[in-house]
Amino acid sequence: MGKIIALANQKGGVGKTTTAINLAASLAVLDKKTLIVDADPQANASSGLGIDVRKLKSSIYECVINGVAPEEAIHSTETPNLDIIPSHINLVGAEIEMLNLKDREKVLKNVLNSIRDRYEFILIDCSPSLGLITVNSLTAADSIIIPVQCEYFALEGIGKLLNTIKIIKSKLNPTLEIEGFLLTMYDSRLRLANQVYEEVKKHFGELVFSTVIQRNIKLSEAPSYGQPVLMYDADSRGSLNHVQLAKELIAKNKK
Repeated sequence: MGKIIALANQKGGVGKTTTAINLAASLAVLDKKTLIVDADPQANASSGLGIDVRKLKSSIYECVINGVAPEEAIHSTETPNLDIIPSHINLVGAEIEMLNLKDREKVLKNVLNSIRDRYEFILIDCSPSLGLITVNSLTAADSIIIPVQCEYFALEGIGKLLNTIKIIKSKLNPTLEIEGFLLTMYDSRLRLANQVYEEVKKHFGELVFSTVIQRNIKLSEAPSYGQPVLMYDADSRGSLNHVQLAKELIAKNKK
C-alpha cells in the first residue's frame, strides 16, 4: 500500500512545489511507482510536469467536488513510473463548495484510498494556505515533509503549521507524523544559510533530513520546460540533491 506524504508550509516561496516535482521524479527513477497530487489551485506542479491545465477534462477538482473517479484524472508524465493528478484554478472555489459536504475534511482521503494500492509513494503538493483543501491533504496523508527555506524568516510560521498538525492529529488524523524538515535554497557561502541550518537542527534534531537542497539555476529553469530537473539536466546539483533525498526517504521507510 502506497505511503501518502503531504508537502506543506503555509509560507510561500520555500521550494515546496519544486521539491514535490523533483522528489517524485527521483523516486520514479529509482523504480518506485509514484503519483503527485497537485492540491494547489496555482497548478504549478501540473505545468512543471508538462500538463496543459487549460485542456484538462478532469483534475483533482472534479474528483473532490463531482465525485469523478481518480483513475479518470490520472495523467502519465514523460518520466517513467511518474503519474500526476493535476490541479485547476477551479480549486480556488472548492473550499466554499465543500462547506456543506458530509465529512468535508475527509473527501481527499476517500479519493486517494481507492488508488493507493497502485503506487509506492503518493506526494501531495499543498497550497501555501491552511484552508480546507490543505486540511484535506493533511487528513489524507500518513506523514508530512516541511520544506524550510534557508533565509531570515525561515522559522517564522513553522509554529503555526506545527499547531495545525497538532489539531489535525487530535481531531482528524491521529496517525499523521512529520516525515522530516527539508532545508531548501541552501547556499553554503552565506553565513545566514548556515545559521538557519544550525537553528533548524537545534530545534528539530533527528527530524531534519540529512540531504539539503542547494540553490541551483537548473532547478529554477526546468519547470519552464515542463520537466523535472532530472530530465532537464541529470548531472546538475539540483538533480543530484533530489536523488539523494529520494534515497534517504526510501531508506527511512524501510525501517
